[in-house]
Amino acid sequence: MDQGSRQVLTVARSVLEQLDVEIVLDRVLHAARELTGAQYAALGVLDESREHLSRFLTAGIDEPTRSRIGLLPTGRGVLGELIRRPEPLRIDDVGSHPHSYGFPVGHPPMRAFLGVPIVIGGLPYGNLYLTEKAGGDPFDVEDEQAAMLLAEFAAVAIDHARRFSGSETQRIELQRTVDALDATLQIARALGGQTDLAAILELVAKRGRALVSARVLVIELRRGDELELAAGAGELPADLIGQRVPLADTVAHVALRSGASQRLTDDANRARFQRHGLGNLGLVARDGLIVPLVFREQTYGVLVAIDSLDAAQFSPEDQRLLEAFAASAATAVATAQSAADERQRQRLAAAEGERARWARELHDETLQALGNLRLMLSAAARSGNTEAMQAAIGRSLSQLESDTATLRSLITELRPAALDQLGLEPALLALVDRLRTTGLEVDADVELASEHGRADQRLTSELETAVYRIVQEALTNAVKHGSASRAVVEVRDDPEFVDVRIRDDGSGFDPTGATSGFGVLGMRERAELLDGSLQVDSAPGAGTTVTARFAVQRRQAEPPPVGSTVHS
Repeated sequence: MDQGSRQVLTVARSVLEQLDVEIVLDRVLHAARELTGAQYAALGVLDESREHLSRFLTAGIDEPTRSRIGLLPTGRGVLGELIRRPEPLRIDDVGSHPHSYGFPVGHPPMRAFLGVPIVIGGLPYGNLYLTEKAGGDPFDVEDEQAAMLLAEFAAVAIDHARRFSGSETQRIELQRTVDALDATLQIARALGGQTDLAAILELVAKRGRALVSARVLVIELRRGDELELAAGAGELPADLIGQRVPLADTVAHVALRSGASQRLTDDANRARFQRHGLGNLGLVARDGLIVPLVFREQTYGVLVAIDSLDAAQFSPEDQRLLEAFAASAATAVATAQSAADERQRQRLAAAEGERARWARELHDETLQALGNLRLMLSAAARSGNTEAMQAAIGRSLSQLESDTATLRSLITELRPAALDQLGLEPALLALVDRLRTTGLEVDADVELASEHGRADQRLTSELETAVYRIVQEALTNAVKHGSASRAVVEVRDDPEFVDVRIRDDGSGFDPTGATSGFGVLGMRERAELLDGSLQVDSAPGAGTTVTARFAVQRRQAEPPPVGSTVHS
């Protein structure tokens, strides 16, 4: 007998010693982790129908994490594969499996997966699930064999313990009732931490589908007189998401107007579905449940659940659960849309402020200078004096050179050619040189891997632009608003991050107060668009420090010219 088999037997004996089912299940979980090196283990116990999980026990997840996860699985998605086909299942990346529902908010990351069935008396009792093997490796054949052997011992121990314990039927039924009543609270917690609309819609679609075991769930958002098919989960026709249809005459319109859920079992609703809704876009439905998303008497859209996987039709309990879920989902959608609208208003206000600033720059300097030039030349022409005319022409040429330089400076500020032609580091150094002419003493410490041979490709154009604009805006603010005399610019990258830091000795300001123009708002927008972070530390009289960090994104290598030869 090899060492692995002896280890299984040693662990199995500790399981078989127990006569309490709960202790047996707990020992099976810890034994499975010990044998396979899994970070997380779970044991799902089937209900009487053997089609769903009535209980879901875990090991390796602490209580705070379990609370954040919320509603426990009931046997859909990848977990349902073992219920439908009780045989070992190994997956290198569980999230890429076609039946994956995804993980709820707060769930720890999991990739490697191993599942084995527990069979008692020829009938499935439940399944043992293992994820995240130590070292990040996938589970192998030896892990599968050890888990299967443990599952066989577990089946004997569970059957043995059940003979000495009372029936669990009443307790299981009570647990199912509590889980159903707790569903909306758990989902509300899961959604509460999100503010990004796209992320919320994806989560609502996946969790809503899982909640009522629907073949398909689609979220239709109201956009004026149209419905946008904003998100979905399940067996969706290609290119369905993103389309828009007229709101009038749809089942969603009836649900939003009445504020009540609608069923496709109603002949009029089925006709609307086929002629004006998802049916007209290629989605086939045996049954359907359409639930409105309403928050504070304002309608945002509907959840459309298509075809129950558990029965011919959705049950009244399914409708009750989806309605409770929709109430929580509508709150999250409303909050996210409100935040998105506010960000859009801020962007428009900032853009208008920038246009006004450039208009003032052109009017106050260049256009006024050109107007004076015209008056000077006109006066000289009217005088008829050749010497006066020659002097006016000379002054005009000097004025044109000055105005040309001013326009060139404005154009450079809008989009510096050095950024495209030479790269970020030379562009930043040129920016620093120009600002030094304003009287600002700037120390620049800029070193990028691609400029010094430590990386083959430059940063992406979007990332280079964001870094340049943040440095430009921070230094401009230091001069115009902070009256700074000295500033320090530091820009560096490593294989993972680009770090940016600008410090000045200006008058400072309260970064939590209202601001006008592009300023801090624009810098934050640029950071958010690239999933970066930006922090502004300042106080009146204390100078300002702007710190930004971005994940490194590099350009794709350009393919060799057609017909070129590569020598090895």
